Amino acid sequence: MAKALTDVREISKLAYGFMASRALFAALELRLFGHIAAGARDLAALSGATGAPEHRIATLAAALVSVGALVRDDGGLANAPAVATYLDPAAHAYFGDYYRLQIGRQIYRDMMSLDAGLAGDRAALAHKEMSGWLSDPEEARTFSDAQHAGSMGPALMLAKRLDLSGVRSLLDVAGGTGAYSIAFRRANPGLSATILDFPAVIEVARGYIERAGLADSITLIPGDAREAEWPGGHDVVFMSYLLSAVRGGDIAPLLQRAHSALRPGGKLIVHDFMLDETRSGPSSAALFFLSYLSANPDAVSFTAADVAQWMEAAGFVDGKEEVMIPDITMMVTATRP
Repeated sequence: MAKALTDVREISKLAYGFMASRALFAALELRLFGHIAAGARDLAALSGATGAPEHRIATLAAALVSVGALVRDDGGLANAPAVATYLDPAAHAYFGDYYRLQIGRQIYRDMMSLDAGLAGDRAALAHKEMSGWLSDPEEARTFSDAQHAGSMGPALMLAKRLDLSGVRSLLDVAGGTGAYSIAFRRANPGLSATILDFPAVIEVARGYIERAGLADSITLIPGDAREAEWPGGHDVVFMSYLLSAVRGGDIAPLLQRAHSALRPGGKLIVHDFMLDETRSGPSSAALFFLSYLSANPDAVSFTAADVAQWMEAAGFVDGKEEVMIPDITMMVTATRP
């Protein structure tokens, strides 16, 4: 639980927080951190590398130093340790495209419609839910490329944690570009996966699957998971970030579809943002839930216990809850009897 605010300066820091995030997104768009890592450490060199006038780079650099993303040393500007690890495009653990594309270009923009979402003013929403947003090929590619960059790390982590050694057939519902299916298949050569997602997303996924050399073992089905027919007989149904993105009224039917798509003894795995039992956080999960309201006033926030209860109502047994990404997501698993 976050500490209660006690000082007006803390309120100001909260109110001005969007300025720091915009500075980060601007630096990512300019590839500023990569240029610094490559040796462009003074303002003149950064101006030449980015094409932005030196006085503008000076102002942006000052903002980034003030929030700790850059540091000054005798050689000029340097990336902070976390920035060097995750925001330099040449770094092995580069994560910047997720922030640059999905958070900076899409979610930040759509949050301008939060007031409309809270008021239920559907005419003023950012877009019509995920189905409307991802029906546009350009938006779908931006979202999907960013989501792939953000999902590969957690996918590799989950592939190590989950014992899928006996699994032969996995249905990845709203599986996006296939980050999880790719990681699961690489860790379990006997596994075949099927990804179901919106048509424009599936077209992006096709490229990732082919580049991974897994087109023969990962099947792609275009469609809205709420309406399309799901193939049956699977050992595992996997849902990542699906329940948080749909209307509250869609959750029970989706879980019923998962039940029908599994063989007896098969498992449902739900990975998503989830609040703690007091519904006081974690902050990252709470804020992501809030962001969905900018496009979907009927989206709901939930805890792991809520998900386990919904699974039980859909006919699942032996529900188990565990932390997946600390302070952000959890995973709930259950079995079809």
